[in-house]
Amino acid sequence: MLSRTGRPLSQVLFGPIARLCVKAHISADAITIGGTLAGVIAALTLLPFDHLTAAAWTIGVLVIFDNLDGQIARLTGTSSKWGAFLDSTLDRVSDGAIFSGILIWAYLWADPSYQGWILVGTLGALVFGSVVPYARARAEGLGMTASVGLAERADRLVVSLVSVWFVGMEWGDWILAVAMWLLFIAAVITVIQRMVFVYGQAKA
Repeated sequence: MLSRTGRPLSQVLFGPIARLCVKAHISADAITIGGTLAGVIAALTLLPFDHLTAAAWTIGVLVIFDNLDGQIARLTGTSSKWGAFLDSTLDRVSDGAIFSGILIWAYLWADPSYQGWILVGTLGALVFGSVVPYARARAEGLGMTASVGLAERADRLVVSLVSVWFVGMEWGDWILAVAMWLLFIAAVITVIQRMVFVYGQAKA
């Protein structure tokens, strides 16, 4: 939901930055790869070492700037299937690093009262969250669509990073437990929604 509604705003906010990147001869692929590497490093260092507030802000900024590659590609006329594939694939890598970082943090630092809940919820959100984009990609590969559901990537990232920030501000580990279970459940519902949606198209 957020990924669809936020695109016009991101174009206005980051259009000037994208034009500066074009003038500096920075390619869309370079932004995609560099942003992913920075995000993975931040997630797998700041989160496991209990720097939750810094992790939330750092990863949040990197995620926001993630839309630059698409804008640069459009400005330079270099939009391609390869670029779309690279961006989508590395998005999965970034997401996996973020949720893995949360898992490691929970194992090392979480309040024992909520540790099990956070671990199971995060693992479920990671597994089913990875199925959500796969279901859409597979449907589109078969000539159908599956762009429906509650838990798109932007929604999952906002919920996870905001909850990490709240915990880093010492508002309580229970917040992360609730957030991860909400993401887990939302991802399961989204997978089912997409399966039903594709089933209807296939039968039609």
